[in-house]
Amino acid sequence: MVYEKKSLIFVGLLTMLVGAGFHFLYDLFPNPIFAAIAPVSESLWEHTKLFVLPYLLAALWLTRGRPGAIRPWFLTLIIICFLMLFLGYLYHVTFGQDGLWFDLLLYAGLMILGFWLPTRFSGPFTGFLWNIPIILVGVFIIMLLVFTWYPPNATLFVDLSKGTAWYPIPY
Repeated sequence: MVYEKKSLIFVGLLTMLVGAGFHFLYDLFPNPIFAAIAPVSESLWEHTKLFVLPYLLAALWLTRGRPGAIRPWFLTLIIICFLMLFLGYLYHVTFGQDGLWFDLLLYAGLMILGFWLPTRFSGPFTGFLWNIPIILVGVFIIMLLVFTWYPPNATLFVDLSKGTAWYPIPY
């Protein structure tokens, strides 16, 4: 797909700022609506919310009037959320590190990837396989909503601001 470079950069930067602002939304206005779209704790899982709504809104804006063009954006959203969980887990849990610089670089890098990767696909985006990203995003959003109010007792859902979820690496 071809996108105007200025528009892509502007929407990408705006999306990064909105997503970063989402980090503080629930703290400022604690209510169930903001809990659904913004992190309610410092867990890795909750921080995927910084990507989901801002990124989907940006994708809808950039693909308006292009039937099926949003499908690579859905696929990319799943990829960047998975990478955020995986790399965040490695850094915070496996290696026991706690650096804001890493979190900011990870967020910015994944957002940049999120706006670059869909432009590498060329359509048409039809067929059964292109329905899989749509289904995955739907399931992921449902999981985000359910796990906001009923988080499992698992490492991805541990509030990292209350201590550490570090596991020593066995030798």
